[in-house]
Amino acid sequence: RDLHSFPTRRSSDLLVTRMDAIREAARAKAYADNKKAGEDYLAEIAKKEGVKELGNGVLYEVITEGNGEVAADTARVKVHYEGKLIDGTVFDSNLESEPTTFRANQVIPGFKAALTSMPVGSKWIVYIPQDQAYGTQDMGNIKPFSALTFTIELLEIEK
Repeated sequence: RDLHSFPTRRSSDLLVTRMDAIREAARAKAYADNKKAGEDYLAEIAKKEGVKELGNGVLYEVITEGNGEVAADTARVKVHYEGKLIDGTVFDSNLESEPTTFRANQVIPGFKAALTSMPVGSKWIVYIPQDQAYGTQDMGNIKPFSALTFTIELLEIEK
């Protein structure tokens, strides 16, 4: 076989990969306190009576248990929600407006885990570790390694 037929990584690709790794390491160091605060917060929440785990560290508390069907990850769902940082700062909410409709798999992994586990008519408080939220991304109000809390009410699965 001709050696030129094998794909190779160009040095520019390797440089970009290396720069990304350096940026990630710097971000991890800069936001280590944020990561630790989220881990401590979730450890305390896990001790609360009635708190259950969905998997991957995502915790939830049932406010209202619905009796409708449970959404598949490709389903279009209609929800009311409010997202908070662990200090209680609201970063996103539609509680004072119309519900939002989107595909259950178009949200962060922890939010999707809740949507695909809760029956229609349910309202849960969902506690999401950073790696099931935005991880190392800086989302403006949501800093890297932030654990998040969402109140989610699943109103409907659109047919």
